[in-house]
Amino acid sequence: MLELTSIAILIAVFGILMVTSVLSSRLLERLGVPIVLLFIVLGMLAGSEGIGGIEFEDYALAFRLGTIALILILFDGGLNTPLASIRSAFLSAGILATVGVIGTAGMVALGGRLFGLSWQESLLLGAIVSSTDAAAVFAVLRGAGLQLNRRVRTTLEIESSVNDPMAVILTISVIQGITGDAPDWRWLLVSVPMQLLIGLLIGLACGWLTRVLLQRIRLTTSGLYPVLTLGLAFLAFGAATLAQGSGIMAVYTAAVVLGNSHVPYRAGLARVHDGLAWLSQIAMFVMMGLLVFPSQLLPVAGQGLGIAAFLAFIARPLVVALCLLPCRFPAKETLYMGWVGLRAAVPIILATFPLLSGIPGAGKVFNIVFFVVVANSALLPGATIRFVTRRLGLQMPDTPTPTAALEINSNRLLRGELMSFFVTDVLAVANMPLSRIPFPPHASVVLLVRGEELIAPRGSTVLQPGDHAYVFCRPEDRPFLELLFGRSQEHA
Repeated sequence: MLELTSIAILIAVFGILMVTSVLSSRLLERLGVPIVLLFIVLGMLAGSEGIGGIEFEDYALAFRLGTIALILILFDGGLNTPLASIRSAFLSAGILATVGVIGTAGMVALGGRLFGLSWQESLLLGAIVSSTDAAAVFAVLRGAGLQLNRRVRTTLEIESSVNDPMAVILTISVIQGITGDAPDWRWLLVSVPMQLLIGLLIGLACGWLTRVLLQRIRLTTSGLYPVLTLGLAFLAFGAATLAQGSGIMAVYTAAVVLGNSHVPYRAGLARVHDGLAWLSQIAMFVMMGLLVFPSQLLPVAGQGLGIAAFLAFIARPLVVALCLLPCRFPAKETLYMGWVGLRAAVPIILATFPLLSGIPGAGKVFNIVFFVVVANSALLPGATIRFVTRRLGLQMPDTPTPTAALEINSNRLLRGELMSFFVTDVLAVANMPLSRIPFPPHASVVLLVRGEELIAPRGSTVLQPGDHAYVFCRPEDRPFLELLFGRSQEHA
């Protein structure tokens, strides 16, 4: 009975933390403070040295829970990534995810030596924080309400999604070197591309299999569709990992395949996975706060903040600038990607590896990693994302979100789709009656959202700038409608 009471208290406290985080998110966005900082602070307050008094020091459990949360976050990110964006950014993201990770690890190791760490501690730290974090990148870039330049945003998102294998390999290699079981350097040259290739192939297979299942089966209730896609995410990760491939790459690839496919209940799936991704982000950052002990942070605060600043201002920008030279990005875009090197849950998970391996000094490295994560997600790049984006002129024209959303959900494929368009004054259809617009035979406007008003369209209804028009059409009509109305909002 006592154990049940303790579990109930823990669940209630976690519920309070979640509610507080969500209710405070709006205020933090207005203040320019990333919401991830609030999650971490709340976790620290709830920890053993905070007012909550929750004792949590199970690094093995944290690693397992963090991996599950990362799968859910990456799957949601893949669902919302258009294939055209990947084609335009895969080369640059691939370079950053491989050569960039190695370069960052080396630079941070040098920085660690400058701030008084031993070579062993410096190499461990460099490997652990060498990759950017998908959870932080997706949360900040998509949660900040910014309409960022698509090529830049996609490069950052793909980089953060596929650079984890290199960071994991570097971390394991350093640990093996410290313990006297170092791998052959030739193994490293072969292992990274092989892991990515295996993950890519398994992800493509799982995504295709789920698309076929969704298109051909009839489930009894709509609630089972997210269960099926969740099974896909876990299957892709597990199969790729067991095959010595990158599970993270497999999850992201499978989600991209599914997100760019015509499947039943697509809007409902996107909504469910978006909620799961946000829940995972909250849980990961709160858990991160629970894992640290403020009394152990103070002795390494100077080194931690110094290394974090070195990473943000020198290491990451320099490595990114060198890596992107062949891609010929404009200087301001290169500068921006060098600045947005967000670290979060992945370095925390990797920092548990030395602790689980019993390496001397692993606790000190873990505490320094905490400073690097907080500074490089919340205090430095994170808190300045809005300002830097606008200052460099990388923000695209903002398309307002309609006050009402219309969608069609069906457990079978329908020959037709619903598109949403924002009417601007530069469109030829603006200020024109619907009867005069040359719609294809099987297309029509089914709803107009004008401010707080819902309008049932008629032939005499005039499209006004600022309207959100929902148009029903056949798939083959999409190109012509986008000539009339511009890009649909789902692809903006």
